[in-house]
Amino acid sequence: MKKRIVLSILCVLLLLGVGWVSFTFYHMKHVAKEQPPKNIPYLVILGAKVNGEKMSKAFFERAKVGLQYLNQNENTKVIVTGGQGPDEDITEAEAAKRYLIENGIAEKRIFLEEKSVNTYENIKFAKKLYSINEAVFVSNDFHLYRAIQLAKAQDIKAYPLAAETPKVVKPKLFAREFLAILKWVITGK
Repeated sequence: MKKRIVLSILCVLLLLGVGWVSFTFYHMKHVAKEQPPKNIPYLVILGAKVNGEKMSKAFFERAKVGLQYLNQNENTKVIVTGGQGPDEDITEAEAAKRYLIENGIAEKRIFLEEKSVNTYENIKFAKKLYSINEAVFVSNDFHLYRAIQLAKAQDIKAYPLAAETPKVVKPKLFAREFLAILKWVITGK
């Protein structure tokens, strides 16, 4: 009898887990398909790993999509975010800034947030530094759902702009993001 009860509880927990993952995955995919409006005052490129001074593949995809938006919306300013990790020679924000300048974006359109160490801080510090209340947020498709929710929680009218996630890191980053979303649900950060 006890064995049957334990088995029933485990089955219910498994079903709840599968349901939660399915629900979350649906929202991640849905948000990543949205297209932002034109001429929003700010574009925020969320930071990601830098190897030495070179952006990781996932971060490069974010910067590339951000560049496309900036080229199509000449009045939009960009905030590049991200501090410097122990194995990074420059801040994530500096790496993105260099890429944008190399690709024709005027330096006067680029603003830096270089203290953050996670998505919550990227958004919080960018808002505090530049008083943003409306922005397009650029990140990889797996990451946008949580980023947009974090921005909305800080009273920012937020629009997603998805960058492709490189196939080589997709399973790892999606799995990690499910854990980050669970942490966000529990802590709000």
